[in-house]
Amino acid sequence: MKIHALLAASLLSLTALGQQLPVPRNLQATYAKGTRAESGLPGPNYWQNYADYKLNVSFDPGTRRVAGTADIAYHNQSPDSLRQIWFKLYPNLYQKGAARASSIEPEDVGEGMQIEKLTINGQTIDVAKLRGDATNLPVSVQRAIGPKQTAQVSVTYSYILNKGSHTRTGEVEPNADFVAYFFPRIAVYDDIDGWNRNPYLGSQEFYNDFANFSADITVPKDFVVWATGDLTNADKVLTKKYAKRLQDAEKKDGITSIITEEDLKRRDITATNAQNTWHFEAKNVTDFVFATTDHYVWQASSLVVDPATKRRTRVDAVYNTKHKDYAEVIQFARKTVEAMSYTFPKWPFPYSHETIFDGLDQMEYPMMVNDNPTETRQDAITLTDHEIFHTMYPFYMGINETKYGWMDEGWATIGEWIISGIIDPKLDDDYGIAPYARGAATEDDVPIVTLSTQQTGTAFFLNSYPKPGLGYLYVKDMLGDELFTKALHTYIRNWNGKHPMPYDFFNSMNAGAGRNLNWFWQRWFFDSGYPDLAIQQVTKTGAGYDVIVESKGTKPVPVDLTITYADNSTEKLHRTITVWEQGARTVMVPLATTKALKQVKLGATLVPDSYPKDNVWESK
Repeated sequence: MKIHALLAASLLSLTALGQQLPVPRNLQATYAKGTRAESGLPGPNYWQNYADYKLNVSFDPGTRRVAGTADIAYHNQSPDSLRQIWFKLYPNLYQKGAARASSIEPEDVGEGMQIEKLTINGQTIDVAKLRGDATNLPVSVQRAIGPKQTAQVSVTYSYILNKGSHTRTGEVEPNADFVAYFFPRIAVYDDIDGWNRNPYLGSQEFYNDFANFSADITVPKDFVVWATGDLTNADKVLTKKYAKRLQDAEKKDGITSIITEEDLKRRDITATNAQNTWHFEAKNVTDFVFATTDHYVWQASSLVVDPATKRRTRVDAVYNTKHKDYAEVIQFARKTVEAMSYTFPKWPFPYSHETIFDGLDQMEYPMMVNDNPTETRQDAITLTDHEIFHTMYPFYMGINETKYGWMDEGWATIGEWIISGIIDPKLDDDYGIAPYARGAATEDDVPIVTLSTQQTGTAFFLNSYPKPGLGYLYVKDMLGDELFTKALHTYIRNWNGKHPMPYDFFNSMNAGAGRNLNWFWQRWFFDSGYPDLAIQQVTKTGAGYDVIVESKGTKPVPVDLTITYADNSTEKLHRTITVWEQGARTVMVPLATTKALKQVKLGATLVPDSYPKDNVWESK
């Protein structure tokens, strides 16, 4: 039995005008509780918890030892009394015996994060008695944390950063490190699942609460630190020349070389103390990371992202100059931030800076990107804009990407398709299209709404990246840029800084568009099937020709025809997915012309077709 049928057996219907979407019982319960509404808005009883983190961490690049304290004020906004606090210890992916989605090198297996001291509301917890499960650590509290109460939590901890087996974090090369997930954090407690008990296995990504961070990061002399948030003591950790360059870059449209290769040779960049403490402040973000090295160059630029307030965003490229592909990354990053602010999603870039760090992964964080070097210019463009686009999804929107990977990766994919063409109009980015055409309706292809925690391999890739990306793209094409932007902005306004579930997205888009789009959400996100169009026939008429296109598959995709005439001139015709809304199996595309036809070809770069052999008609 197909997964879709198994899911459907336990679904209830959303009561709305027109076609209804199936809603799982546990999500339907949020409407009954009033935490969410079928209008797409947060319900009158919506709540979410948040925290204030004061982090003090020292990092030794030579030994890779991370040691620090985390003082946390955890604000319980829920209606529940919490008798436990669940912690996420993400570095324990490398702990001996931990469950992992893929293997790691033996030398990277260690003891994981060592909790040396833990207090909750003044109560000292006996850490020797704590029993966690790798990345999850539940801790009982002596007195329940009541509704609207704040718990004061203090943790002293340490661990060794992985040298190899780089999974989003670790040593990049000697004296260059990307340090993510480096502190104990309190897991999300929400209105759907309560505590987020899904372990981190290295495959599915993250779900964190919004928080405010005040972070002190101590590293040796000559090591520069880049991090989430604003550096507030640049004049204390950078020498005067470099602090001035940074200050200037925040006000200039042009590119500023804050640290050059010649500067690196002089070793005069940081304050002369044996250790320097870099202080960062970040407000209302879901994570905090940092990177440090003593031998990368640093380029920066800035631009106005909000014309109403003249607010600017600084963009950084930090890299080893032996990686030649990084020479243009500052330009690609700047153009991405500009395109996001003014073209798609046409929302002012929400943060004060964005740093692209030359690392060993392809991973996003609030205000930071850890990007590996690439072999081609096209790869450098598509990787840069894809990862920066994640700024909106999942970070600005607070998505639970552990469960709903398509709610953020799909947006980064459509962002990549659109913005790559803005950066370089000659690019024809077809990321994921061919794999989807091959995999559609096979055993590897399950509905997009299947939980990401239930998927691996091909299924996880298809449902996280190309399939939802295409779904968003086709709705954009159907509605047109203006109405689609209105619908998308409705979703953003409703849920930025919160935790949307899938139906909050579907319902917000319907409300913003003023149209019931459930026919498409159902067929693209819930149903099985595959995309397959064919040219059924081409008929000569008195006014020209009629081209009949048949939908042999059940996935609605646009109709794109390239017409070649006998004189070798060409014409392109396009129909949006609207032609399939009423369930038609064929569509007639009239071609008004007096010219003789030579060829009709069906298809476009971003339109997958599982059986493309019937997509060309040739004149006899």
